Amino acid sequence: MGRVMALDIGKVRVGVALSDPLGYTAQPLLTLWRKSRGEDLRSLLRLIRKYEVVEIVVGNPLHMSGDVSPWGAKVQEFAAELRRRSELPVWLWDERLSSVAAHEILDEAGHDRMDRKRVIDQVAAVVILRGWMEAREDATARIALEQRDLEARETKG
Repeated sequence: MGRVMALDIGKVRVGVALSDPLGYTAQPLLTLWRKSRGEDLRSLLRLIRKYEVVEIVVGNPLHMSGDVSPWGAKVQEFAAELRRRSELPVWLWDERLSSVAAHEILDEAGHDRMDRKRVIDQVAAVVILRGWMEAREDATARIALEQRDLEARETKG
C-alpha cells in the first residue's frame, strides 16, 4: 500500500497532509504558498512522486447547505486537473468545519494564535484526511460484516 495525500486548497495556501504507508495515521507535511495553477500542480506532482502517493483526497469547500460554492467549483476543477496529470484517484471530501476543527486542535495544543498561518492549512488537511480514512475504514468494516452474514446464511441454508 502507498500513501494517501490530502489537500486543503485555499486561495493563498495549500495545506498538505500524508498518511503513513500502511494508511493508519495522518500527519501534516507542509504548506504550499500558491503561485500559479501550473506551478502549484508541478509542486504537488513532485511531492506525489517523492512520497509515493497512490491516492489523493481534496477538501471540497461546500456551503453549509451542501451546495457547491464558487470557490468549491474552482477547487473541483483543480482536483480534476490533478487527477488527469497525476493519473491517480482523486477524491473530493466534504471539508465543512475542517478549519474550525483545525483551530480547536491547535487551541488544545496551546499553539499561539498569531503563529497559525504556517500550520493551520496543514492541520486542516490532516482533519480532511482523517475523516476520509475513518469513513473508508467504516465502509470496509460494514462490507466485511455483510459478507460474513451472507456466508453464514449460505452455510445454514
